[in-house]
This record gives sequence, structure tokens and C-alpha cells, in this order.
Amino acid sequence: MSRLIDLSHTVEHGMITYPGLPGPIISDHLTREASRTHYAEGTTFHIGRIDMVANTGTYLDAPYHRHAGGKDLSELSLEAVADLEGILFRADPAGRAIGPELFTEAELEGKAVLVHTGWDRHWGTEAYCNGHPFLIAGAAELLAHAGAALVGIDSLNIDATTDLARPAHTVLLGADIPIVEHLCNLDQLPDSGFRFHSVPVKVKHFGTFPVRAYAIVAPSPEGD
Repeated sequence: MSRLIDLSHTVEHGMITYPGLPGPIISDHLTREASRTHYAEGTTFHIGRIDMVANTGTYLDAPYHRHAGGKDLSELSLEAVADLEGILFRADPAGRAIGPELFTEAELEGKAVLVHTGWDRHWGTEAYCNGHPFLIAGAAELLAHAGAALVGIDSLNIDATTDLARPAHTVLLGADIPIVEHLCNLDQLPDSGFRFHSVPVKVKHFGTFPVRAYAIVAPSPEGD
């Protein structure tokens, strides 16, 4: 049987996804106790509330995040973010800068290209925010030229945060290639043979939103 692999971090009250951005505030809009006055005896409901910046947890960047004229979340087709053939690349854990050579031998057109760095092991710690792996401009240019459908990474940022030009965001989003950051559990995926899904809410004039990213892994030919 096919397996579903969850590739998303859990969103929790006060958690920090990116240094300098506030954590989400999760609260009750309507408590179960308060709802008793609205419904029949024994019937209660809970309505939650969350106040957060768009860059929270595992999230997808649409072209509008970087380019004012790019597609916003409401303009992304489902075909751009769901049921994509996936391909996984395992970056050298000893290095930070990921160059184009990681991708040169693969057929990338129309695929969700996921980069496993293992950085998600630091999630929730101060170490996660410092010294993360990233794609250099040449890698982003190769992915765009090769026609990748989406690019994801299990790291703080697909760019080096010291590079204020943000070349990977600029190139990929400029080519209408969505980006998913802060993935996790990529070590559980095979190099190929899976479908990738990362669908955000349709929000007008928004460029980023959390996703429940996951992969559907096809059974092996042996039936394992």
C-alpha cells in the first residue's frame, strides 16, 4: 500500500519559526463552557482563534511574496502545489552552500524538487536560526532553467540570510516556481517514487501561508 509521510512542523502557541518574527498567538474565540448558552443541553462547540504572521511553521511562498506583479496565493493553481511528482536530493551535511552540481544529472521538469539537509533536527532550538544550509544563485538558476515545478527545503531559508538580495527567492519566484521552507522528515522519503502536496489557503494579496505538506510514497515493486 502507499504510505503518507507528514513533512510539516506543528504550529504551537508562541513558537518561533524565523528570528525577528512573532510567534503565533493561539486562543479561544468561543470556549466550550461559554457555548453551552447557545446550544441544547449537552451540545458544545469550540471556536479557536489564531493570530500569526504568514511565515509560520512549514509554509509556501508564492511569486507575490517576492515580486509585486507575481501570482498571489489565490492565483496559484492546484496543479502548481498538489499531486506533483517528487524528487529528493540529499545535500552534503558537511557544507552550507548548495550549488548546481547537486541537480545536474537529474530530470527536473515538472517535478517538486525537495532538498534534504537534515537541518530540521534543530527545529525549536536557537541552533535552527544560525548557520543553516541554503541554495546559491547558480543552483536556483539551474532549477528554473530545468523547469522545476516547485522547490522545497528543510531549512530556515532557501537563501543565505546574510545575502540581502535573496537570489534563490528572486530567481525561483520570478520563474513562477513556488518555494516551501521549513519542511521536516525528508529523511523518510525515497529519492523518487512519491507525490508531493503543499496546498495553502486561497488568500488574495498574500504571498505566503502555512501548509500541511506531505508525500504519498508508492509501494515498492516487491510490495513492501
